[in-house]
Amino acid sequence: MQGITASAASLSINPSLKPRKLPYRSLSNQRFTCLNQSKPISPRPFPCRKRLFLAPVSLPGNGRFQTVAARAAGALSENSGEDDNDGEKLTGLARTLKLGAMFGVWYLLNIYFNIFNKQVLKVYPFPATVTAFEFGCGTLMVLTMWGLKLYHVPKLTRSQLAAIIPLALAHTMGNLLTNVSLGKVAVSFTHTIKAMEPFFTVLFAAIFLGEKPTIWVFSSLLPIVGGVALASLTEASFNWTGFCSAMASNVTNQSRNVLSKKLMVQKEETLDNVNLFSVITIISFLLLVPSAIYIEGIKFTPSYLKSAANQGLNVKQLCLRSLLAGFCFHSYQQVSYMILGMVNPVSHAVGNCLKRVVVIVSSIFFFHTPVTPINSLGTAMALLGVGLYSRAKRITPKPKAD
Repeated sequence: MQGITASAASLSINPSLKPRKLPYRSLSNQRFTCLNQSKPISPRPFPCRKRLFLAPVSLPGNGRFQTVAARAAGALSENSGEDDNDGEKLTGLARTLKLGAMFGVWYLLNIYFNIFNKQVLKVYPFPATVTAFEFGCGTLMVLTMWGLKLYHVPKLTRSQLAAIIPLALAHTMGNLLTNVSLGKVAVSFTHTIKAMEPFFTVLFAAIFLGEKPTIWVFSSLLPIVGGVALASLTEASFNWTGFCSAMASNVTNQSRNVLSKKLMVQKEETLDNVNLFSVITIISFLLLVPSAIYIEGIKFTPSYLKSAANQGLNVKQLCLRSLLAGFCFHSYQQVSYMILGMVNPVSHAVGNCLKRVVVIVSSIFFFHTPVTPINSLGTAMALLGVGLYSRAKRITPKPKAD
């Protein structure tokens, strides 16, 4: 004790001497002494950033360390939640942009198909052969897609094939009859008649599926029927063959939709939309080639094309437009099936209605189709009715309480 007092006195007397830090040994001894005496340890809290990762541990003490860890974990979860929300917003925006781009491509391909297809049918009036060639282009594109492994090859079962063949038959007849109509009347008139599709949808659903339409759906059919009738009476290019074939294409296309519900296979056996359309395209090609040869004969031999060239046919231009029409034909339907896999059927129907408007307007401007005011009114009424029908399908009746 006297030594300690003496050293303290020497420190106060001699100011040049610097105070020394206590040796580490004394701190260690003090710490171990605390541990031996079971005194609580309270370490100094340290700053932590918001993205600090801490593993949960159980330590003795007064809980301050656990509080720091809890705050860091809370900050981390908050940041991760914000990142998830940002990721969801980006994903939703990317999906919306992708869907908008696909609708634009769908409309553009449909416009070009109707233009090239009409140009081909004007100089080459063999709709069965033209349709078979377009299915052939689609088949080649499908086989290329599968061969390059751009999309997986489906494994078909007998139950799937039995359900797909009737769909392919209706698909073949619908496209063949549409080309017959396009070869006889204006593009705008064909698509005005095809606006009658909802009428046959409701009719067949009521007959074969027992689905009763609501008052809103039934009311939307009135302007469709009236508009098509008004447009037909004032159409300059009216032709009974073109009119009846377009109406028959409505029947086959909507019967295909009813068959798809009636002959639907089990859920675990269903194909995705891309492969379903690909298989239908190949079957349609195999069905239509012999039928086209039987109906129209072989109209694509070199000798026939040479004789047609002597009569003024531009064979090179015909081949180029046929290839472009075949490419657009398969591509726009493929994109349509892809969109159908991303949206509900009602939204797809609305998009199809807008597509018909775009095709009608673009064909009128491109081919300089003469249109009277009454004809325009009838077309507008029919398209308005299709829009109302799509809107009415969204209104589902409330289930009755038990």
